[in-house]
Amino acid sequence: MYCSSFIYEFFYLGGGFMKDKTYYITTPIYYPSDNFHIGHCYTTIICDAIARFKRLQGYDVFYLTGTDEHGQKIQKKAEAAGVSPQEYVDKIVANAKDLWKSLNISYDKFIRTTDEEHISCVQKIFKQLYDQGDIYKGEYKGLYCTPCESFWTESQLVDGKCPDCGRDVYEVSEEAYFLKLSKYQKRLEEYYDENPDFIEPLSRKNEMINNFLKPGLDDLCVSRTSFDWGIPVTFDEKHVVYVWLDALSNYISALGYNSDDDSLFKKFWPADVHVVGKEIVRFHVIIWPIILMALNIPLPKKVFGHGWLVINGGKISKSFGNGKDPREFINSYGVDAVRYYVLREVPFGSDGAFTEESLINRTNADLVNNLGNLVNRTISMSKKYFDGIVTNPKVNESIDDDLISSCLQLHDIVCSKVDELKVGEALQEIFEVLKKANKYIDDTTPWILAKDESSHDRLRTVLYNLLEVIRITTIYLQAFIPNTASKIFEQLNTKNTLFDQTIEFGLLEENIVLNEPVHLFDRIDVK
Repeated sequence: MYCSSFIYEFFYLGGGFMKDKTYYITTPIYYPSDNFHIGHCYTTIICDAIARFKRLQGYDVFYLTGTDEHGQKIQKKAEAAGVSPQEYVDKIVANAKDLWKSLNISYDKFIRTTDEEHISCVQKIFKQLYDQGDIYKGEYKGLYCTPCESFWTESQLVDGKCPDCGRDVYEVSEEAYFLKLSKYQKRLEEYYDENPDFIEPLSRKNEMINNFLKPGLDDLCVSRTSFDWGIPVTFDEKHVVYVWLDALSNYISALGYNSDDDSLFKKFWPADVHVVGKEIVRFHVIIWPIILMALNIPLPKKVFGHGWLVINGGKISKSFGNGKDPREFINSYGVDAVRYYVLREVPFGSDGAFTEESLINRTNADLVNNLGNLVNRTISMSKKYFDGIVTNPKVNESIDDDLISSCLQLHDIVCSKVDELKVGEALQEIFEVLKKANKYIDDTTPWILAKDESSHDRLRTVLYNLLEVIRITTIYLQAFIPNTASKIFEQLNTKNTLFDQTIEFGLLEENIVLNEPVHLFDRIDVK
């Protein structure tokens, strides 16, 4: 029996497997100005994989996603379409939920900023901050980018354009309420020093300090009067709450903060990680912490700012019109191929190029040649030589040890990689073991062992080792490519599919009968 006794004793002895641990993970809430593209899917799939993995580990997980539905851009889009803003966003949100279903996204809640519970929460937060002097009325004069819903100073522009999207900005002057960011700057800087892992990757932290904190924080405009598609300020209804105080509050309004039932808030807050695109990191690590400080609420444990998926060197964006409907990829290649490619191909934290050709190449190399080939060869040989009956006479040889050792080492490695949000690296480690298993077939030559009856016990052992590697790696793969994992478990006909059954080699039940091999992935021809 191969087992890490330390891991076993630490995690499993006593009252259950991490049963009291909670984990709260969030995507940004997406802006439904148009239907979602693969860039939205990128963030959502990564968070889904992490959430699924934590559930496998025994955590009580709350995975939140949703939509940020207010603002001038939505109002203008709705007017152009001849519908109300609510009708406009309802249609896009329905499409988004269908897309998440197509991608097998296991969110626990989909929040909309038009939900009554969210509106009530934001209004209470705004009033509290106003009453305690953290929000005040003034006049805003500045440069505004409508697509990005962002104000900029002259020095922040790039060639006179919005630094995020490159579009024109225009001058705005109107009465507004402001949040006193400057009041909390020193406290925020101290928090950064005391919590060095709060912002990741490190490059994002350095950017925030050098580009925003060192020049000094300006107070933040948190209301507008030039449009009315937003949450009304209860004590001054010509104002609506402006984007970031509304949008960022979703992370606590979704848990029932400031409501009659705040049990979820008490259970899950602070969030373990907010996963966001790099273009909105500054709002999550400057504005959001200051709002929470003003409310005397603990800060999230981590904000991770990932890079962009890029096409031809440019960000995939609804505004740029280069976002193909992700369902076209799903329909052509399968949901797990899309999930795997997104998780595996792009170094998390850095930008990554998305191309259909690389999706095809990654699918063929990893899912067809490696995983699919291993499962099909192993189960087919087991059916051919022993009618699919699993036994392990334990006729071991030294060649077995490296494969078994590599498989057992996965537990600590994969857990560590997921904790570091390095999902692609976790998958890489799993597929390295699968690659070793394929080489193990070539080195042990089962087809030669089958010709000599005296070698049949060795053959049974070889096949058992392969089946056990497949069982253990498939337990991990449930988090990343769940449909495929289910198909593999159906073929294995095993009941031992729990996460705590990955630390011991030899738990595949003897005398079970494997089911017929099922083709997992078809090779894709590059056109």
